[in-house]
Amino acid sequence: MIGTLVNTGCIIVGTLVGTLFKKGLGEKYTTALFNAMGLASLALGASSFVQNMPKSEFPVLFILSLAIGGVTGTALDLDGRVKRAISKRGGESLATGLISACLLYCIGTFSIVGPVLSALQGDNTFLFTNSTLDLVTSTVFATTFGFGMILAAPILFLWQGSIWLIAKLASTSPLLQGTLVNELAIVGGVLIISSGLSILKIKDCKTLNYIPSLLVPVLWFLIKSLF
Repeated sequence: MIGTLVNTGCIIVGTLVGTLFKKGLGEKYTTALFNAMGLASLALGASSFVQNMPKSEFPVLFILSLAIGGVTGTALDLDGRVKRAISKRGGESLATGLISACLLYCIGTFSIVGPVLSALQGDNTFLFTNSTLDLVTSTVFATTFGFGMILAAPILFLWQGSIWLIAKLASTSPLLQGTLVNELAIVGGVLIISSGLSILKIKDCKTLNYIPSLLVPVLWFLIKSLF
């Protein structure tokens, strides 16, 4: 868990530093950083998709995942519920930033594979690398969206902590074999791209409605392991 604790701490530190810098920035610089985060989201999402797609044993699984997850999330109105809850406390801008940050911090190869390697092999290399990236990213996010971005820290801790615990308890499970991590990274890459489009105000895809898509590969591998 040391890797996850370091990663969480880096987000907290980055947010505090970014909040201090925010006070001295004008609107044009804030807009520039806002656009930078949108472009970074597109780049990171595309990278995750391109790197993991060739490793997939089920190339159409991500399509089914997005379709099933999107319908489920839309029926539950996940995007609307979360944005309304956050907007009441910090405004629509904070809601957009927090959702985007959580996707960048949590839905990536480092953040998914890292806790698994930490639990199974005691290797925190991925998590320490992710910590460095998140330190920079959280600073920029806080510079743009403010102190409220610190809420992403406990979300990341719960996300990575849950993956670490599941991997620890199910070290011999078929779920940790095959290409499950690759499939999650592919779907996650698409979600990060969607988030980037929202930040750049190109298209609001209501990204949170697609979060259930991440459960589809898990269910697929679970069912597959029974036969």
